[in-house]
Amino acid sequence: MKFLNKKTNIDFMGQRKVAFVISIILIVLSIGSLVARGLNFGLDFTGGTLIEVSYPAAPDISDVREHLSDAGMPDAVVQTFGTATDIVVRIPPRDNEDETNAEISTVVLNALQEGVEGEIVMRRVEFVGPQVGDELTEQGILAVVYALIGIFLYVMMRFQWRFSVGAVTALVHDIIITMGIISLVQIEFDLTVVAALLAVIGYSLNDTIVLFDRIRENFPRLRKASSLEVVNVSVNQTLSRTLMTSVTTLLVLIALFIFGGEIIHAFAFTLIVGVVIGTYSSIYVASTTLLELGVSKFDLLAVEKEGAALDSMP
Repeated sequence: MKFLNKKTNIDFMGQRKVAFVISIILIVLSIGSLVARGLNFGLDFTGGTLIEVSYPAAPDISDVREHLSDAGMPDAVVQTFGTATDIVVRIPPRDNEDETNAEISTVVLNALQEGVEGEIVMRRVEFVGPQVGDELTEQGILAVVYALIGIFLYVMMRFQWRFSVGAVTALVHDIIITMGIISLVQIEFDLTVVAALLAVIGYSLNDTIVLFDRIRENFPRLRKASSLEVVNVSVNQTLSRTLMTSVTTLLVLIALFIFGGEIIHAFAFTLIVGVVIGTYSSIYVASTTLLELGVSKFDLLAVEKEGAALDSMP
């Protein structure tokens, strides 16, 4: 059974101006959300202490916050983790630098134990210093920047500089909108989200390269066609492959998000958003950028060496 007819003839490029407006609106809204709401940085970036505990019965979160506030931790973040009986307490870096991780966990455990029948079990304790958090922030940003630079150079060597600009423009588009949505819903931004963003870059680039390769093949085949017609034909020819890949990937990611547990929710959510945005950008953003830069079949023709005809003669 075919997912799509290979001979689809949808005028994607005819709608590129509408897509451009949609992309601009999404980017503006994403930047606005990042400025107004910011990112909900996790412990990896902010530093502090994370403590996971298990209650004998589902606790009242407001009571838990009150007990921690009475113990001198009013800024502690409390949330359920996986099941109703498991909670995670995130404590920002404290002023008392001499206080050890063990002492903090003991204070938290004693505060949580108040008024609870049965024993609370401590499952894990993680501590990240503020300096480590700052270093991770810098390294995460550099990882994305280096990836984009490497991609630009690789695509330029394989294709041509216009294709490089198109690919990187699409990737920046994907990252900004994905981060904007993460900011909007306040998903915790930790190292797993950074890994997901890098995976989104790779996934989106894969779709874009497949399309670019078909455009390069079609330019000499469709000699009488305009650049817009060649790009449109190429998008239609790769559409079935693009959608099949996206749908099958999304099925796996949705299953991970639903059944994978709280610990990978942020990772799966980021990839779900990134795959959807990346599929859209490979069709519209990358292709439209190529057309706006004036790509033509002459950009992909190898320059004939002067005197090559004479050299080939016996």
